[in-house]
Amino acid sequence: MSAADFRKLADLFPNETVTHSYVQDIELPAVDGKSPGTFALVTLDNGLDHSKPTTLGPNTLIELGTVLEGLKERAARGEIAGVGVTGKPYFLVAGADLSTVKSVSGREQGLWMAQLGHDVYSTLANLGVPSFAFINGLALGGGLEIALQSTYRTVSTGAGALALPEAFIGLIPGWGGVYILPRLIGPENALKVMIENPLTNNRTLTGPQAYELGMADAMFEPADFVEQSLAWAAKVIAGAVAPERANAVDPSAPEVAARWAAAVAKGREFVEAKTSNASPAPAKVLEVMDANRTLTQAQSAELECETLADLMQTDEFRSTVYAFLDLVQRRAKRPAGAPDRKLARPVTKIGVVGAGLMASQLALLFARQLQVPVVLTDIDHARVDKGVGYVHAEVDKLLAKGRISPDAANRTRALVTGSVAKEAFADADFVIEAVFEELNVKKQVFKEVEAIVSAECILATNTSSLSVTAMAEDLEHPERLVGFHFFNPVAVMPLLEIVRAPKTDDSVLATAFELAKGLKKSAVLVKDAPAFVVNRVLLRLMGEVTAAFDEGTPADVADNALRPMGLPMTPFVLGAMVGLPVAQHVQESLHAAFGDRFKVSKNLQALIDNGVTSIWAAQNGTPTPSPDGKPFVPAETLALMSFGSTPSTGEEVLRRTQDALAEEIGLMLEEGVVAGPEDIDLCMILGAGWPMFLGGITPYLDRVGASERVNGKKFLAPGVASEPA
Repeated sequence: MSAADFRKLADLFPNETVTHSYVQDIELPAVDGKSPGTFALVTLDNGLDHSKPTTLGPNTLIELGTVLEGLKERAARGEIAGVGVTGKPYFLVAGADLSTVKSVSGREQGLWMAQLGHDVYSTLANLGVPSFAFINGLALGGGLEIALQSTYRTVSTGAGALALPEAFIGLIPGWGGVYILPRLIGPENALKVMIENPLTNNRTLTGPQAYELGMADAMFEPADFVEQSLAWAAKVIAGAVAPERANAVDPSAPEVAARWAAAVAKGREFVEAKTSNASPAPAKVLEVMDANRTLTQAQSAELECETLADLMQTDEFRSTVYAFLDLVQRRAKRPAGAPDRKLARPVTKIGVVGAGLMASQLALLFARQLQVPVVLTDIDHARVDKGVGYVHAEVDKLLAKGRISPDAANRTRALVTGSVAKEAFADADFVIEAVFEELNVKKQVFKEVEAIVSAECILATNTSSLSVTAMAEDLEHPERLVGFHFFNPVAVMPLLEIVRAPKTDDSVLATAFELAKGLKKSAVLVKDAPAFVVNRVLLRLMGEVTAAFDEGTPADVADNALRPMGLPMTPFVLGAMVGLPVAQHVQESLHAAFGDRFKVSKNLQALIDNGVTSIWAAQNGTPTPSPDGKPFVPAETLALMSFGSTPSTGEEVLRRTQDALAEEIGLMLEEGVVAGPEDIDLCMILGAGWPMFLGGITPYLDRVGASERVNGKKFLAPGVASEPA
């Protein structure tokens, strides 16, 4: 088939942002005094600025395929000696156009889309002359598969975000990646790229990392990357250079077959641990990889197309596209309710009250991302010195890993200072507290700071659950106070809950949103309500599981009941990570605010009072080890605990938790805690690691029927996120 035969598919998407294929003939530089010939360089470019990455939709693929077919004819006539593919600055290609793919209607159209990609890429792989991919920047999914289908590859040292993220998105690397990659870099490395990285916060590779794995044959600096790549291609075509691929394998060799099987088995264990097999895509990646060891590439392509067509029809794929495209890529960049950014005030110096771990993390983030002076204060020099020392030590780690330059390290260290006197905040524009989670302590801090700072200085609290309104009660200018709630670890978690109290000024709020943008965080505007969004939802979830445990449900049954959700960790493990005293403190505050919907566990308090760090304890007086290897719960502690006689099954715990979450989120929306259910979804994805393949918490509760059982209606209108195909 030719690319034009797929016009029936392309015609369904007249509004696609087309990435065009521009061809330039280049006379290759001479090798040993002789030119290897003419080289056709294809540049992929959508004509938009760097904020609009190039993508692959049906119209784009048909144009690329038509161009490649023309080049194949030219190669047959001896007019060209090689073909190269590169991209506009900073991008090769960002992969398939998800806006288009999510609109594919029915399995037949999905199959066309899969077959179209294979048809185009097969032409690239069989031009009759060597093909080259010059990976000058970001290359994801189908974009990286363009490179893999080429005969040879170069990569820029400055290239970032190279990945096959399909297992994360709900698909497989189905345009040849799942077949080529394990043969090119070995099954173990392919497992890392196709399974481990996508399921670990969608991790990507840099150019040097990809080169080290063997995904590229040569690496050059960004300044003259294309020129160096062309010179290298000339040598390859002339026979002066023969790339060595140390990690490449022949899957028919017995020892490779054993490695292949071991890698697939390891991948299955990893998927089970990460997702509880709640999403079909990762397992399908491994299934196709396992099968294609003994298949030809054409046979694998057929299997890939069938698998892609099936996966495009799953709830998990549609949910992931909603979560990734509609929420993380769109709504997060245009926060609902944010004031006009023109109202924002300049921030040239920041003060941080406290010098503990959270405060020190904040200081490092502010200094690195905003590049403004940051001063830490605490009650004595020892605490201040420890806080500043933490920042310097973290900078040293970044420098040792090559993540920042020596100059940047020196600048960052110089920006962070400490003082025992709050007078150091006199010229600050923004002061945030990160002290003990006690209302009176925080109110006293703000009273002291307000007496020192200018009238224009903004005050912020990093509280996770306390009332911002109450903190502002005694301030002369309560309109200057805003909630600025980060999640731990600060450098990693992308969410920032910005809390508006009744008197918070628009200019203060606008400044908070601009700071969030400068910090590279996704901000969501939330109303001043107990525990805001993420902690309120998580504590309701944990409270239901703990209540089932107290009622007599075995610990392993209660803790594993939510595994069908595919959450990143079980409730009891989450409690151990957060710290049982912290979780109990927040639960108590929510109980005070909302009553018995948030039950306070006496058994949990008994563990806390006796220094036990995990809720993993068995009923009936049998000490049980925790899953993280912590010591046994002492028998004397178990003697203080009491359990009911109404145990639940795992299915019952799951259903009751689903209904509790639907009830709580329904109430949050009635209270106007956020602008809409999409914001709760975004908060849970970015602040709690809610799996994207569930599409957010509200479409998940819609699909399982909890929202209608409890509230009589779905949270979201019928559509991609909430309705099966």
